[in-house]
Amino acid sequence: MSLPPGFLDELRTRVSLSQVVGRKVTWDMRKSNMAKGDWWAPCPFHQERSASFHVDDRKGFYYCFGCHAKGDAVTFVKENDNVSFMEAVEILAREAGMQMPARDPQAAQKADRRSLLSQVMEEAVKWFRLQLKTSAAAEARAYLEKRRLSPAAQDRWDIGFAPDQRQALFQALTQKGIAPDLIVDAGLCAKPDDGGPPYDRFRGRIIFPIRDARGRAISLGGRAMDPNARAKYLNGPETDLFDKGRNLYNQAHAREAAGKGLPLIVAEGYMDVIALSEAGFRATVAPLGTAVTEDQLRLLWRIHDEPIIALDGDAAGIRAALRVIDLALPLLEAGKGLRFAILPQGMDPDDLIKAQGAPAMQKVIDAAQPMVNLLWRRETEGKVFDSPERKAALDKTLRAALRRIADPSIRAHYGEDIKRLRLDLFGQNAQPFRPYAPRGQGVARMGGRAGGAAGGRFVFQPVAPLNTTRLSLLGSATAPVEEALREAVILATLVTHPALIARFDSALESLDCTGDGHGILRDLLLCHADAPDPKAEVAKAAPALLDALLSHSHVRNAPALLDSADTERAEFALAQDFFILQAERGRRREIEEAEQDIEGVVDEGLTWRIAKANEARAAAHRGPQDKIGEAVISPNGVALDKEELEEARKVFESIRFDRPSRRH
Repeated sequence: MSLPPGFLDELRTRVSLSQVVGRKVTWDMRKSNMAKGDWWAPCPFHQERSASFHVDDRKGFYYCFGCHAKGDAVTFVKENDNVSFMEAVEILAREAGMQMPARDPQAAQKADRRSLLSQVMEEAVKWFRLQLKTSAAAEARAYLEKRRLSPAAQDRWDIGFAPDQRQALFQALTQKGIAPDLIVDAGLCAKPDDGGPPYDRFRGRIIFPIRDARGRAISLGGRAMDPNARAKYLNGPETDLFDKGRNLYNQAHAREAAGKGLPLIVAEGYMDVIALSEAGFRATVAPLGTAVTEDQLRLLWRIHDEPIIALDGDAAGIRAALRVIDLALPLLEAGKGLRFAILPQGMDPDDLIKAQGAPAMQKVIDAAQPMVNLLWRRETEGKVFDSPERKAALDKTLRAALRRIADPSIRAHYGEDIKRLRLDLFGQNAQPFRPYAPRGQGVARMGGRAGGAAGGRFVFQPVAPLNTTRLSLLGSATAPVEEALREAVILATLVTHPALIARFDSALESLDCTGDGHGILRDLLLCHADAPDPKAEVAKAAPALLDALLSHSHVRNAPALLDSADTERAEFALAQDFFILQAERGRRREIEEAEQDIEGVVDEGLTWRIAKANEARAAAHRGPQDKIGEAVISPNGVALDKEELEEARKVFESIRFDRPSRRH
């Protein structure tokens, strides 16, 4: 919807920013000056105690000197309530008494109709709330008390009760002058097939109001008090207000809480949402009586980039998780994913919180697994892969699942994770997993004459690797070999020259280790940097890893390790190795991003990025090997002075390798 000229200016004129912000903060009256429209408070966007959040009522702008949040009234509502721009405008327009412009007469008529239905629904919620306090609701109140839902919590969630009478609600609403057709169209009552008077849909049930993203009542959910009822839980029907596949229970409050940094949790039902929210997990929602739909999944991603699906630990909960995986795979985008928190067997969130408290639930949330793990679990759990045919069948199933992922980058990363999980299952001798079927069939061939080859072409035959080759660093490294070797040399140099750990602690801490066991050795070096003998501490904590590191011939023959007394040479070698490793990885990331950015046309900016990456790589490989006076000797024997080396490093540092891709 487009807004007419001047609408926003009029809205900002009518709305006082201090009043909008004042509902969310406590003003520091010692620092504020009301007469000048100068207000100060602790920032609502980040945790702090000092009043660094400033509101200038005259200009209509706010600014936080801590987190640098800034904007006007519309921006504040948008960011604080985690709503869209147009939703924030509508919220403020209602407060200011301004009518939002309709798209066309039909849209305006439809919006008016929805407003009437929402008002009818709010009247019904009030009536159900009153019924919960009557003697007829004694059993319902006892049930809620048994579920540890206090009267205050019942008020917060607007919980009510529908008496077991055929027309109790219908008569109450018509006596207030509400037209019968509105009551029926809102989904509160239904017309019998025989043409008789409408009857109440909800009878003998505890009532849970269902609200939309703006907090308006759009439908009801009811839990039956009769254990023999045909449906334990009943939702209202599809109406002009309510589409159960496009809404979530508690989405308004959850969206606001998720906007303030809380994880978004997806539970199974009303009581789970209420129990989690009351325990502090306020960003919790639930689908409305159905499995998660595609629209609901997109709605979840609009609220949070990585929702956590919290499912019961029984077979039904696992099946529900697997259905979500099939739904989500084609919809995955960079930065938009799912995690799965599986509760203990036979327990739902409400049971777990009652039995062990909120910390136990927090542990389950913290242990949430990425979706690729659940995909692997589905295809392998309870199965035996003791034959090539069974292993091939697993590969075929996994390839079919990966082909459903539209984003090529995500598909590639899933393939890498599947390779890792497959290696863990089948061991080091497993055949490599290929995410996509080869385009051509048959054995790889090489042109040229060779004896014994049909048609004068040599046929490659697979040869098992020798043990010495398979166990070497070149054969066992899971990362690119050159990087794994350089990591090993860096770690071995620091082990041999522990006095240099403090000098390179920042670079070591940010080192992304890919070689086997390198991450553990890095962490041990950092932990024991201040110990009298760091090498001894590392050897005590991880003797096998250290022996494996120092046993490789490439590492033993590194210049910095051949002479353990030459600390100056070791320092220079470390600087070069860190420099080259960072440049190589930065160059690879730039090329990967460039490949994603290429869509038929290569622009000058893209070419510049690749050129700069190659410049940095070349500069890195001209790095120091030895120092003679003020000159630096590069590997090819050319002397570089310090100024030339510094200039090369500036070229490298001018490239922001760590920035995210534009697609992300």
